[in-house]
Amino acid sequence: MEYSILIVDDDTDLHLVMADMLSGYGYKVTSAFSAEEAFEVLSNNTFHLILLDINLPDSDGFALCKELRQVSTVPVIFASARTSENDRISGYEIGGDDYLPKPYSMKEMLVHVQALLRRTYGFSEEEKIVSFGNVSVNLTSRSVVKAGETVNLSLREFDLLAFLCEHKNQAMPKEKILTSVWGAFMTSEASTLTVHIRWLREKLEEDPADPKFIKTVYKVGYMLEVPEDA
Repeated sequence: MEYSILIVDDDTDLHLVMADMLSGYGYKVTSAFSAEEAFEVLSNNTFHLILLDINLPDSDGFALCKELRQVSTVPVIFASARTSENDRISGYEIGGDDYLPKPYSMKEMLVHVQALLRRTYGFSEEEKIVSFGNVSVNLTSRSVVKAGETVNLSLREFDLLAFLCEHKNQAMPKEKILTSVWGAFMTSEASTLTVHIRWLREKLEEDPADPKFIKTVYKVGYMLEVPEDA
């Protein structure tokens, strides 16, 4: 599984070294150099982990994490030269998951990242496959097969389908889906979700007008209904 990591730090040189190190270990890295840039990135993307500096040019990491925690549980590692007991306690109290004091070695940073990812997402590298009808969704390889033929989905379509698969047989509110798939600070309208649901039904359902699996839950949102023995 390829994990996506967001680095929020205004130290350009350190940023590049961190990104190079993490990329070399197979992580997909995105960079933001200010709180404003981080908000923009988080509005359009989802991540498995965030490395967050406290001192940012236009705000601070505490404020960013506090706002993030209102809409997301993505793991956050504070990486900062502010190492007082009060700062560390504040970091944890507002929702941080780990605290990495500067200066730190790249190996130390990598160990913290790997440990938090293991705690959050588990150790298993086995393929995760969800099947319904004649459709098979491989969440590990991000591939979809219907009746033996590969189905081409856009990145967003697959992210939406993967979210429904991970919460199969659960009625998921539209707001939760938008936040999880489109990003923590998304600006997308509910109509965007409706359109993507329609596209998935057209590609995966035998009768898109009368879907058997991708169900609308009245006044709630949507659900992927999968038989218990599937």
